[in-house]
Amino acid sequence: MKPSLIWCSLLACISPLVSATALTYKLSANEKACFYSNVDKQGAKIAFYFAVQAGGSFDVDYEVVCPNERVIMKEEKERQGDFVFTATEVGEYRFCFNNQMSTFSEKFVDFEIAVENEPRASIPSKQGTTPEQTSALEESIFKLSGQLSTITRNQKYFRTRENRNFSTVRSTERRIFNFSVIESLMMMCMAALQVFIVRFFFQGARKGYV
Repeated sequence: MKPSLIWCSLLACISPLVSATALTYKLSANEKACFYSNVDKQGAKIAFYFAVQAGGSFDVDYEVVCPNERVIMKEEKERQGDFVFTATEVGEYRFCFNNQMSTFSEKFVDFEIAVENEPRASIPSKQGTTPEQTSALEESIFKLSGQLSTITRNQKYFRTRENRNFSTVRSTERRIFNFSVIESLMMMCMAALQVFIVRFFFQGARKGYV
């Protein structure tokens, strides 16, 4: 069996094991938005990641609710989160973001919901390939998949840091500009006041001579 065919078979077996949804949502002021993910098997692993990319103080309220309306996780004013938990029930899980604490500011939330099943798919073996070779290659693929997931999470983390730092720089730039404008206006007012005072003294001196 050719190595390329083995790799394709491995990827085809791995791909159905994960069902993921990654979105960036614009959460308006005083809005509560919920997203749903269906779990078909008890014991499945659910990965939930979110990060506030822009808006307000970069925080949001969130909660995760299982199919029987039991709250699994709930926190307020969190900037980001990365969780993995086991589904104890079959059904629809609800992931909600709440921005009702903000009166004016809208927020951009980047999040991902992934449902992973524990069982691994078996790879079809053909002539010329020993089970040991297939098993070793399978383990390498799963390790590579885990490393890619780690790289993806790190990229999301650095992206969030970059957005927040850019927002801080932009806010600082805006404050410096406003301060410079106010300082320039004050200098112009002081100059005009000095000219007025000097002219007033000279006019008073001329009247004294007359």
